[in-house]
Amino acid sequence: ALANVIQRLAIDQLHILGDVYDRGPGAHIIMDTLDKYHSWDIQWGNHDILWMGACAGNDACLCNVIRLSLRYGNLATLEEGYGINLVPLATFAMETYADDPCDEFIPKIGKNDKIDEKTVYLTAQMHKAISIIQFKIEAQIFDKHPEWDMKSRAMFKNVDYDKGICVVDGKEYKMKSNNFPTIDAKRPNALTDEEKILIKKLHHSFKVSEKLHKHINILLSHGCMYAVYNSNLLFHASIPLNDDGTLKEIEILGQKYSGKQLMHNTGMLIRTAFQADSDQEEKDYAIDYFLYLWCGKDSPLFDKSKMATFERYFLDNEETYKEEKGNFFKLRDNEEVCDRILDAFDVEGPNRHIINGHVPVHVLSGETPIKANGKLMVIDGGFSKAYHKETGIAGYTLVYHSRGFQLVQHEPFTSAADAIQKETDIKSTTMIVEMSTHRMLVADTDKGKELKTQIADLQELLYAYRHGFIKEQRT
Repeated sequence: ALANVIQRLAIDQLHILGDVYDRGPGAHIIMDTLDKYHSWDIQWGNHDILWMGACAGNDACLCNVIRLSLRYGNLATLEEGYGINLVPLATFAMETYADDPCDEFIPKIGKNDKIDEKTVYLTAQMHKAISIIQFKIEAQIFDKHPEWDMKSRAMFKNVDYDKGICVVDGKEYKMKSNNFPTIDAKRPNALTDEEKILIKKLHHSFKVSEKLHKHINILLSHGCMYAVYNSNLLFHASIPLNDDGTLKEIEILGQKYSGKQLMHNTGMLIRTAFQADSDQEEKDYAIDYFLYLWCGKDSPLFDKSKMATFERYFLDNEETYKEEKGNFFKLRDNEEVCDRILDAFDVEGPNRHIINGHVPVHVLSGETPIKANGKLMVIDGGFSKAYHKETGIAGYTLVYHSRGFQLVQHEPFTSAADAIQKETDIKSTTMIVEMSTHRMLVADTDKGKELKTQIADLQELLYAYRHGFIKEQRT
């Protein structure tokens, strides 16, 4: 309790750079904790957007949420946290894929995870069932929105089901397996009657989950696509750029936006999906748009050439798995490009920065989180257990105080209980990123400027009372 009091006094504002969801088994617990926290904000991440889309009624997002939970054998948030009923999916999967080994869909679980063989196989069957449905529904939405230029991601139409091959970019690749009992080769993206009934049940389960809707509303009230605090530009993933590093224009509902306007209008469109009084046509588009934000090549929350989920599941050749990063990730070490982005967002000050996350920093291979001569900091070292082997650490916390920036690098840990019982602390390493000779005062901060404005307003009000411009009301 004493530690919590000190923390509340020491931390004026907690900034979260996205992806509360899909990082482990307790997203609902994190959201409950944040709901009680005194002062915080979040810049939505692609995984947060995925869950928001599922909550708003986008069935492709719903399928992705369930698929990712099954892929990592992590159903606690869905079932225990939000009461999502997966029994209809389990029943459908057992009947439809009874004789299918589902080898490509075996969940990625750790050696210490105690899951029996029967449960692993059932999870794999459910994983395949929801993945097939996901690819179908995604293809239907891509067909509905040709302006997204994503029809090429409707992969089932590229499969020759007799030969067991798939055509990608004009080349033929052998399929790992060719068992698709729910696919009609003539109408590969059409759901079967049983799949339609299943999706209807899952959709209803998400729709009536009060706790899920409560948590998504919390994300909406505390979150946005970007924020600017004390000369620091915060966002989760990227700002779409052209090859030459200039801001790229992206079309939304017939209008083109870039930079600050793109992020603002994207955020407004997201909110439209949850507003009862929204224009129905715009609301329907907003609900569909969650899918583009999740996997669209010019999405500021994705920014890659493609999401190669289908290829990883079904094709043997790893050359098809390549997801080329967008220009922001290629150019973010360029100081001039960072300055151009900061200018576009009206970020001022001699020590201004971009702070984002999304892509884990590979410390093991020598990558540093500090880029563009200190103009940009990547605060993602992989909190999620799945990233620990890849990154070598368990994430970063960036601390901004009166002297400047300190970056705290965390080592992997299991739990606070283990730390107490085994007498091992949660280890971390502190790096000094930027220190100033002038100690920052409250007056130097955004909050200080706001307080100065309030003081000036109060002084004017006091002057008006004293000189009779405003009469005192006596009762």
